[in-house]
Amino acid sequence: MDDLGAQLRHARVEAGVTLASIAVRTCYSASHLSNVEAGRRTATPDIVLAYARALGEADVRRRDLLAAATIGPIAANDLIRNGFTAALAGHRDSADHWRDRADQYGRDYMEIGADALQTRLANDLVVMQQQLDSPTMWATAARALTTYGKTTKDPAEAIRWYDTARIAADRGDDLAVRIWVRGRAAIALAYEGAALPVAQRYAEEAIALSDRPSLGRLQALMARAHIAAGRGDAAGAIAADEEAQRVFDRSASADNEISDAAVPAWRMATFRSMLYARLGMVGPGEQAQTDADRLRPAALTRFATHIELHRALMMTKAGDRSGGVQYAQRAWAALPADRRSQTLGLVLREVERAARHRL
Repeated sequence: MDDLGAQLRHARVEAGVTLASIAVRTCYSASHLSNVEAGRRTATPDIVLAYARALGEADVRRRDLLAAATIGPIAANDLIRNGFTAALAGHRDSADHWRDRADQYGRDYMEIGADALQTRLANDLVVMQQQLDSPTMWATAARALTTYGKTTKDPAEAIRWYDTARIAADRGDDLAVRIWVRGRAAIALAYEGAALPVAQRYAEEAIALSDRPSLGRLQALMARAHIAAGRGDAAGAIAADEEAQRVFDRSASADNEISDAAVPAWRMATFRSMLYARLGMVGPGEQAQTDADRLRPAALTRFATHIELHRALMMTKAGDRSGGVQYAQRAWAALPADRRSQTLGLVLREVERAARHRL
């Protein structure tokens, strides 16, 4: 029997938590988790984190011990080693070097899996934190920290990183970065339908910093639209979307720019596709989906799956509950496991919730 699987089962039983309650936190069935506990399947990091979250609701101490025992030591050892190696070498990279690294991570976020990116980015952040000796370095670190938050497995963990990024940005000398960090965090959470009060706080902070068109303001306005949609305020959502479109017309990124820091036309269409799927508005939703598929670079397969999940959500809201869920699950299964993300998992669960709520 796999030792980790046995540990998970022991901790779950002691806490009085059911397999079904843990299954809803992952995209795995209760039967799959049963096989994990029996050692017939691998306890992947996302499964371990789901157990940690579920057990935390019953016993915080057990959750923390489980997370530390199964995930922490391996990651900590690598980070400590790499950090001390860099410090002992005494070499300091230039601000331009770190700015280029942050730019590269923005591009990599769009194209590679979150787990691989997170490991590389974590190592660089450990080294970077030893070199935060100027406002420019703080601004660069803020961008990297925001991207790091996007690689995490849980919205609560992401929020902790976004909050750190906001503090770092405020120590920098770049107003655009201060706005972008808040706007990016806001749309990340609002698009996922997660922690809407926090998303609203980030969005309103970004909007208040400057009324000039920028990518940060654009994303904050789109977050405001998704927040309104999540609260059932269709008129507010449409108004915010229209304002965001006006900002987009003045600040859009180039169509061929591939970066988490960029908002080209295909990405704006992706934001709007999810918004109108959420609102159950078929016409605008289908138009946004068509635009996203037509304009999106072919290599960005993860974002193609986003659009497929939006279509599934629209199907569900139009009344085809079983068809919508099946469509979403097929889209999820077709994407290789190493290309999946927290965001996609949350959208999939939104489709499943929409189907249940319409019964």
